[in-house]
Amino acid sequence: MAALEETQRPPGPLVRRWRRPRFDAWTAGAVVLALVVASPIVAVFAMALASDEGVWRHLVSTVMPEYLYNTFRLFFGVAIGVLLAGVGPAWLVSMCRFPGRNVFEWALLLPLAVPAYVIAFVYTDLLEYAGPVQVALRSLFGWTSARDYWFPDIRSLDGAIAMMSLVFYPYVYLLTRAAFVSQSVCLLEASRVLGRGPWRSFFTVALPLARPAIVAGLSLALMETLADFGTVEYFAVDTFTTGIYRVWLDVNEPAAAQMAATLFVLVLALIWIERRSRRDQRYHQTTTRYRELPGYRLAGWRKWAAVAVCALPILLGFAVPAVVLGDHAWANLARGLDARFVTDLWNSLMLAGLAGVVCIAAAVFLAYGVRLNGGRLLAGLTRFASIGYAIPGSVLAVGAVPPLARLDHAIDAAMEASFGISTGLIFSGTVAALIFAYVVRFMALANGAVDSALTRVTPSMDGAARSLGAGPAGTLLRVHLPLIRGGVLAGATLVFVEVLKELPATILLRPFNFQTLATRAYEYASDERIAEAALPALTIVLAGIIPVIILSRAIRKSRPGHREG
Repeated sequence: MAALEETQRPPGPLVRRWRRPRFDAWTAGAVVLALVVASPIVAVFAMALASDEGVWRHLVSTVMPEYLYNTFRLFFGVAIGVLLAGVGPAWLVSMCRFPGRNVFEWALLLPLAVPAYVIAFVYTDLLEYAGPVQVALRSLFGWTSARDYWFPDIRSLDGAIAMMSLVFYPYVYLLTRAAFVSQSVCLLEASRVLGRGPWRSFFTVALPLARPAIVAGLSLALMETLADFGTVEYFAVDTFTTGIYRVWLDVNEPAAAQMAATLFVLVLALIWIERRSRRDQRYHQTTTRYRELPGYRLAGWRKWAAVAVCALPILLGFAVPAVVLGDHAWANLARGLDARFVTDLWNSLMLAGLAGVVCIAAAVFLAYGVRLNGGRLLAGLTRFASIGYAIPGSVLAVGAVPPLARLDHAIDAAMEASFGISTGLIFSGTVAALIFAYVVRFMALANGAVDSALTRVTPSMDGAARSLGAGPAGTLLRVHLPLIRGGVLAGATLVFVEVLKELPATILLRPFNFQTLATRAYEYASDERIAEAALPALTIVLAGIIPVIILSRAIRKSRPGHREG
């Protein structure tokens, strides 16, 4: 009897029960999928262990200090920029009422559709010595040369920080706003009852509750910063990413892999430090009562200040680039709108669509496998398969070559032995290689969106579905997918937009004579042919607008108790 009572006693709040993993067909498939997605990352570290013929020591004694200095300055500069541009507007459009708020809540996402290297091209064209801004200043004040006045150099590290902050802040805004709109009104009302105004409630209640979402958005923005190649290369800023690219192509592959591994370890260390800093803190809601957010109605100078705070990132991050690109594109429309442009457009949309579908399907499969299995092995493999976002696209692309090459050789050997037919290269150098690299690169986006949505589905629904005779696949299709469609849509949209903008992996893995809008725009801009680069660059921006608006509407409807109108 005592033993029976011991087994029935509920565990204490601090007791962690070990759940033995179940190795069924679903779990085995998820493990295999996670290993396949992680294979390029493993290949990069395997290459880092090879002999570098003393190149690493030479790099450490010559260029590595500059790479580290510029990378950390870029890292922390962009962190400050995206936090300032993302958190404040997210709070204003979620909790305050002022003119244009309904437009700002989706328009603040528009810079997400602008590639960082495109905005770098635009502002260089505007702000360089021969650009319209400095020409107008010289004409207005009678200056005759650059010695007569001072003007900031756009092609610099500070210029790169500004450009990346303008296009990466939507990651912080997106997740922070989603956190704000899901917060309970009761908590905010309790803060007001205790005598705290809107701003004190923001800093003492809303902001601490939204910290996990802010950190998640900041992590995405900083991973994009570390992986960016086009902007820093165009601005001639030597960072870890440009150094990896140059060493990989021109000097020594193992040394470049060692640099990539070092950068990757630095990213993991920063993530670990942040998680350790909040290991004993919890961010759960204390109530399940939700109503429409009442909002703080702003008046006087405050409402116009709110308009300015929300309008400035949109103006600088989207409106100015769109106007400049639109002007160039219109002037060159007849020459640029040809069969080559249509082919580039189709290639870009096809790759983005396929990558979005494959990536989100893989993320759902992995997240649901973790839910069914409950073991640490699969959870750890899934997290490891999602770290490709922290590795530069150029390095990850080269890391994808060995697994694909081995697969091609295995298929060729099997066909040769069985049928006497040589298949050659099936996956390497094809669209399949690009899709594989995109899935590895952007699995973090899809998995984060799906996993966060799936964790909000109570486990009792699984038990109810199984008691009604539904198997794991039926439960996923009939119960979970309808409930997590918002997360699935968010993940697929983010992958779609990012693939449209992806440059290094596309350049290295694309088939022969295969162009996308991103590669075409970069080639033109690198040759200082900004006018010809405008049409493909503007098309990338326009193609990303509709998904961004859909994503904004999905966030608005995600709040419990939301009503249309």
